[in-house]
Amino acid sequence: MSTPIAGDPAPDVTFSGPDGAVRLLDAAAQGTLVLAFFQEAGTPACEGELRGFVSEYDLLRELGGQVLAVSVDPPDAQRRFAASLAAPFPILSDPEGAAARAFGVYDDASRRANRAVFVIDEHGTITLAIPWYNAQNSAQLAEVFAALGLEPGAGF
Repeated sequence: MSTPIAGDPAPDVTFSGPDGAVRLLDAAAQGTLVLAFFQEAGTPACEGELRGFVSEYDLLRELGGQVLAVSVDPPDAQRRFAASLAAPFPILSDPEGAAARAFGVYDDASRRANRAVFVIDEHGTITLAIPWYNAQNSAQLAEVFAALGLEPGAGF
Protein backbone atom coordinates (compact mmCIF):
# COMPACT_ATOMS: atom_id res chain seq x y z
CA MET A 1 0.00 0.00 0.00
CA SER A 2 1.26 3.50 -0.74
CA THR A 3 2.01 6.01 1.97
CA PRO A 4 -0.79 8.52 2.52
CA ILE A 5 0.12 12.18 2.08
CA ALA A 6 -1.11 15.44 3.59
CA GLY A 7 -4.77 15.90 2.76
CA ASP A 8 -5.55 12.18 2.69
CA PRO A 9 -7.86 10.60 5.26
CA ALA A 10 -5.98 8.61 7.88
CA PRO A 11 -6.51 4.85 7.71
CA ASP A 12 -8.95 3.57 10.32
CA VAL A 13 -6.67 1.25 12.28
CA THR A 14 -6.64 -0.12 15.82
CA PHE A 15 -3.66 -0.78 18.09
CA SER A 16 -3.16 -2.87 21.22
CA GLY A 17 -2.53 -0.66 24.23
CA PRO A 18 -1.81 -1.22 27.91
CA ASP A 19 -5.48 -0.58 28.67
CA GLY A 20 -6.95 -2.37 25.66
CA ALA A 21 -7.63 -1.48 22.06
CA VAL A 22 -6.94 2.06 20.81
CA ARG A 23 -8.71 3.11 17.62
CA LEU A 24 -6.71 5.75 15.75
CA LEU A 25 -9.66 7.84 14.60
CA ASP A 26 -11.15 7.90 18.10
CA ALA A 27 -7.82 9.16 19.47
CA ALA A 28 -7.56 11.80 16.73
CA ALA A 29 -11.08 13.02 17.49
CA GLN A 30 -9.79 14.06 20.93
CA GLY A 31 -7.22 16.45 19.41
CA THR A 32 -4.47 16.61 16.85
CA LEU A 33 -2.48 13.42 16.90
CA VAL A 34 1.22 12.80 16.31
CA LEU A 35 1.51 9.16 15.24
CA ALA A 36 5.10 7.96 15.52
CA PHE A 37 5.99 4.57 14.07
CA PHE A 38 9.28 3.13 15.28
CA GLN A 39 11.15 -0.05 14.41
CA GLU A 40 11.93 -1.82 17.65
CA ALA A 41 11.42 -1.17 21.35
CA GLY A 42 14.60 -0.65 23.30
CA THR A 43 16.93 0.09 20.40
CA PRO A 44 19.08 3.26 20.52
CA ALA A 45 17.75 4.78 17.28
CA CYS A 46 14.12 4.26 18.26
CA GLU A 47 14.83 5.51 21.76
CA GLY A 48 16.27 8.67 20.16
CA GLU A 49 13.18 9.08 17.99
CA LEU A 50 10.79 8.90 20.93
CA ARG A 51 12.97 10.89 23.35
CA GLY A 52 12.43 13.92 21.10
CA PHE A 53 8.70 13.66 21.70
CA VAL A 54 9.18 12.93 25.42
CA SER A 55 11.38 16.00 25.92
CA GLU A 56 9.03 18.28 23.97
CA TYR A 57 5.81 16.76 25.28
CA ASP A 58 4.73 19.81 27.30
CA LEU A 59 4.97 22.00 24.19
CA LEU A 60 3.15 19.36 22.13
CA ARG A 61 0.30 19.38 24.65
CA GLU A 62 0.29 23.20 24.82
CA LEU A 63 -0.25 23.18 21.05
CA GLY A 64 -3.16 20.77 21.46
CA GLY A 65 -1.24 17.71 20.29
CA GLN A 66 -1.08 14.22 21.64
CA VAL A 67 1.31 11.40 20.77
CA LEU A 68 0.83 7.73 20.01
CA ALA A 69 4.00 5.71 19.43
CA VAL A 70 3.67 2.35 17.67
CA SER A 71 5.75 -0.65 16.64
CA VAL A 72 5.10 -4.33 15.97
CA ASP A 73 6.62 -5.31 19.33
CA PRO A 74 4.33 -7.13 21.78
CA PRO A 75 2.58 -5.18 24.54
CA ASP A 76 4.95 -6.39 27.30
CA ALA A 77 7.97 -5.04 25.38
CA GLN A 78 6.09 -1.76 24.85
CA ARG A 79 5.38 -1.45 28.59
CA ARG A 80 9.07 -1.92 29.42
CA PHE A 81 10.10 0.55 26.72
CA ALA A 82 7.56 3.15 27.91
CA ALA A 83 8.84 2.78 31.48
CA SER A 84 12.49 3.13 30.42
CA LEU A 85 11.66 6.35 28.54
CA ALA A 86 9.27 7.64 31.23
CA ALA A 87 6.99 8.25 28.24
CA PRO A 88 4.03 10.51 29.07
CA PHE A 89 2.16 9.06 26.08
CA PRO A 90 1.08 5.54 25.13
CA ILE A 91 3.44 3.19 23.35
CA LEU A 92 1.22 0.79 21.45
CA SER A 93 1.54 -2.50 19.66
CA ASP A 94 0.73 -3.27 16.02
CA PRO A 95 1.52 -6.99 16.32
CA GLU A 96 0.74 -8.02 12.75
CA GLY A 97 1.93 -4.77 11.18
CA ALA A 98 -1.56 -4.02 9.85
CA ALA A 99 -1.40 -0.33 10.78
CA ALA A 100 2.12 0.06 9.40
CA ARG A 101 0.93 -1.53 6.16
CA ALA A 102 -2.09 0.78 6.02
CA PHE A 103 0.26 3.76 6.36
CA GLY A 104 2.67 2.33 3.78
CA VAL A 105 5.61 2.15 6.21
CA TYR A 106 5.89 -1.61 6.76
CA ASP A 107 9.16 -3.23 5.71
CA ASP A 108 8.52 -6.82 4.60
CA ALA A 109 12.20 -7.78 4.83
CA SER A 110 12.57 -6.84 8.51
CA ARG A 111 8.90 -7.44 9.35
CA ARG A 112 8.88 -4.10 11.15
CA ALA A 113 7.65 -0.56 10.59
CA ASN A 114 10.03 2.07 9.31
CA ARG A 115 10.53 5.13 11.51
CA ALA A 116 7.77 7.46 10.30
CA VAL A 117 5.66 10.30 11.69
CA PHE A 118 2.18 11.44 10.71
CA VAL A 119 0.19 14.35 12.10
CA ILE A 120 -3.56 13.75 11.98
CA ASP A 121 -6.15 16.41 12.76
CA GLU A 122 -9.35 15.92 14.76
CA HIS A 123 -11.28 15.18 11.55
CA GLY A 124 -9.01 12.24 10.72
CA THR A 125 -7.14 14.06 7.95
CA ILE A 126 -3.39 13.71 7.62
CA THR A 127 -1.79 17.15 7.80
CA LEU A 128 1.84 15.99 7.69
CA ALA A 129 3.43 12.76 6.48
CA ILE A 130 7.11 11.97 7.05
CA PRO A 131 7.51 8.37 5.83
CA TRP A 132 11.25 8.25 6.65
CA TYR A 133 11.64 10.05 9.98
CA ASN A 134 15.18 10.75 11.17
CA ALA A 135 15.35 11.86 14.81
CA GLN A 136 18.74 13.46 14.13
CA ASN A 137 17.16 15.80 11.56
CA SER A 138 15.84 18.69 13.65
CA ALA A 139 14.07 20.11 10.58
CA GLN A 140 11.71 17.12 10.63
CA LEU A 141 10.84 17.72 14.28
CA ALA A 142 10.26 21.38 13.40
CA GLU A 143 7.85 20.23 10.67
CA VAL A 144 5.85 18.32 13.28
CA PHE A 145 5.59 21.42 15.45
CA ALA A 146 4.67 23.59 12.45
CA ALA A 147 1.86 21.10 11.67
CA LEU A 148 0.65 21.63 15.24
CA GLY A 149 0.56 25.39 14.68
CA LEU A 150 3.89 26.57 16.11
CA GLU A 151 4.93 29.71 14.26
CA PRO A 152 8.20 29.40 12.33
CA GLY A 153 11.07 30.85 14.30
CA ALA A 154 9.24 30.44 17.63
CA GLY A 155 11.66 27.67 18.52
CA PHE A 156 11.17 24.71 20.77
